[in-house]
Amino acid sequence: MSLPPEDLDRFAAFARRLAEAARGETLPRFRNAAAVVNKAGTDFDPVTDADREAERVMAEMAAAAYPGHGFVGEEFGERPGKEAFRWIVDPVDGTRAFVCGAASWATLIALEKDGAPVLGIIDQPYTDERWIGVGGETQFARGGETAPARTSGLKDLSRARISTTDPRVDGYMKSAEADAFSRLAAATRIARFSLDAYAYGLLAIGELDIVAETSLQLYDYAALRPVVEGAGGVMTNWRGAPVGSDGDGEVLAAATPELHAAALAVLSDAT
Repeated sequence: MSLPPEDLDRFAAFARRLAEAARGETLPRFRNAAAVVNKAGTDFDPVTDADREAERVMAEMAAAAYPGHGFVGEEFGERPGKEAFRWIVDPVDGTRAFVCGAASWATLIALEKDGAPVLGIIDQPYTDERWIGVGGETQFARGGETAPARTSGLKDLSRARISTTDPRVDGYMKSAEADAFSRLAAATRIARFSLDAYAYGLLAIGELDIVAETSLQLYDYAALRPVVEGAGGVMTNWRGAPVGSDGDGEVLAAATPELHAAALAVLSDAT
């Protein structure tokens, strides 16, 4: 889906303002005794005042700037729009990392038109890193410098570096999924866990080669595809179909089509 360059520039500039506003809420609370609430009842699914206040600010900004656009957030749900555009945000992806003081959480911001991705941002405020995928390209910004982001280009599964947030059966994966991921990880060189959306940013700059997840929601993955694909990567579900087309929240992101195909073949027994 294509939009005029001037529209893409305008939306990208606004998305960056959303990210800056979210930083104003999350950074002061990080490693500073943010209030934590369990929103899952008997299980533990934490939310902090950083999550809620960052989403509140972004929702207010979007409503003021684009009142006809829809808005979806993890904490407060969906505000339907009257136009084809919809903003999708996860104010703190990786709240568990946030409450543990680990700088692997991120703010995710996406814009869709008619359900197709227009742009995506992965923003890590504490390390001052930001990825923005728009117009088929991804830029990586850190410390005031911006450069094109590119994946590693790796094609050999045996040399790959892989990540998932939690490979345990009692985490986000069902038994068959956990078994399939274990086989895939065993076929690679290095496996690292608990990076949440930050892993996709690392993939986009060539520091990881594969990310495989399940149980993701729309606000978890909407911003990721423009970043990964704009850096030269591939992102589908575990069947090779579009992300979100299954009911399991599967994501398989890889640095190259060849690596993606090799990983997909290993995961096929779980689908």
